[in-house]
Amino acid sequence: MMKKFYKLLLNKLPRPLLIRLSYIFKFFAPYLYKGTAVLCPVCEKSFSTFLSYGSDVAHRENVLCPYDLTLERHRLMWLYLKDHSLFFKAASLNVLHIAPEQCFYSQFKKQDNLSYLTGDLVSPLADIHFDLHQIPLEDNRFDVVFCNHVLEHVDDALQCMKELYRVMKPGGFGIFQVPLDSTRAITYEDASITSPKDRELHFWQKDHVRLFGLDYPSWLEKAGFTVSTFDPLQHYSEELVEKYRLIKSELLYIVSK
Repeated sequence: MMKKFYKLLLNKLPRPLLIRLSYIFKFFAPYLYKGTAVLCPVCEKSFSTFLSYGSDVAHRENVLCPYDLTLERHRLMWLYLKDHSLFFKAASLNVLHIAPEQCFYSQFKKQDNLSYLTGDLVSPLADIHFDLHQIPLEDNRFDVVFCNHVLEHVDDALQCMKELYRVMKPGGFGIFQVPLDSTRAITYEDASITSPKDRELHFWQKDHVRLFGLDYPSWLEKAGFTVSTFDPLQHYSEELVEKYRLIKSELLYIVSK
């Protein structure tokens, strides 16, 4: 019964409200899910299990950290930044974070080495609000740009990628994660699919307008970026990947200018 109620809240409540409610839930989570079976590298807390997450079409068990709400993609990105980049060590970085994830927001906000700006259309965590198709910021400004699970929502993904390229400094890098169907060679788009029910069936979520395939890196390259790949299985043991509850087949695409 509790599981059904929790799933109903995730699927029905607006994300801004969920963000606010999560600040209350996190105080009880360590007691409700006490254990050591899984470990979140972001909050560094262990639990008996993670929570389930996702729509009926793309539902996953044991993936959502009950304390800081990280999913597989957040934990993968954190591990890359912590262990394989200078993000936490560089003397000074100018960072733009589109649609800032709650699990990262407070962490990045308090970092002394970051000049941290957040942007989104509606998020209560955003410093400024704008449409990603036309970013109201100057060229070549940011050393680091994050834009995760946004490009599947926008009307013109390539235009948004070009805007992200424009505001990135030469020599900068970024991470733009998207839901990706590894069984699909070509990104799937169909403008005639408009109902929330049909979009969830075809694109995995009711507010998605496309489902990226294995050609996703070529989209980024078309926008101007150089793309490299980070495979967690080449850097962490299978036991650790399982304990962090990463997706073993998920690759992280790192863009640079």
